[in-house]
Amino acid sequence: MKKPAPWAPVLLWVVPALWSSNYLIARASHGVIAPHALAMGRWALALALMLPFVGAALWRQRKAVRQEWRHLLVLGALGMWVCGAFVYQAGHTTSATNIALLYAVTPVAITAVSLRLLDERMALTQRVGVVFALSGVVFVIAKGDIDNLLAVRLAVGDAWALVAAACWVAYSVLLKRWPSDLNPATRLAAIVAGGLVVLAPFTLAEALWVERNPFSAQALGLVVAGAVLPGVLSYTAYSYLQRELGASRTALLLYLAPVYGALGAWALLGEPPGWYHAPGAALILPSIWLATRPTLR
Repeated sequence: MKKPAPWAPVLLWVVPALWSSNYLIARASHGVIAPHALAMGRWALALALMLPFVGAALWRQRKAVRQEWRHLLVLGALGMWVCGAFVYQAGHTTSATNIALLYAVTPVAITAVSLRLLDERMALTQRVGVVFALSGVVFVIAKGDIDNLLAVRLAVGDAWALVAAACWVAYSVLLKRWPSDLNPATRLAAIVAGGLVVLAPFTLAEALWVERNPFSAQALGLVVAGAVLPGVLSYTAYSYLQRELGASRTALLLYLAPVYGALGAWALLGEPPGWYHAPGAALILPSIWLATRPTLR
């Protein structure tokens, strides 16, 4: 087994902070910018930011792009359309807690599918780490009281979030399962282009038939934040981590999103974290280390 780059495990701790910012963007977008418009603007800007760095490589590897166009289109639909617009739609009618609850299941699903379809292996200590990390996430979401977890009621937005979570599992597994001659950054740019092709007709339909919000500086700020933080930076790093660590171990970064999301809400929205975040983090953080450390086969 190839030894991963020494700083790949470090990224595993950084990417969740970028990823969890999307939950804040989803909540802040309600009444400011429509879901598909936000997703379209986010990924169009992301592609514009990437092209100066990968445009030449895309042109040189245009033959590989033509060969892989079906895969790129499917990955773009899953990762940019569904996991973009659907999450923003969910943020209009459900809480960030419910979205986190639904997304917290995805690492388990990715791990299960990866072990079966991608021939990945996890040692017993890594499996124990997965269990404890999931326990920490559930503890945070339940706020330390199981009655809170049982009291969760699914809203209309939860259906959108559930579809997005399921498609993230598919995106993560297919990204690893489908081989590519493109490097992670170049492949991401091609996937984003595929996602924009899928997004375009739905964005147009939304503009024609759904009540629109006037474009504002706040809407522009959300587009820019979405393009940079949970867009270019997090997706590029996620693709790189999958190559270095595998789909199952990389998926564990989603366990950190509720903890990082709470810290982000504290810093940006003035919402102090609860007492339950500390024991939850105490379960999650060492478990991530345990589940992702290298082991001998």
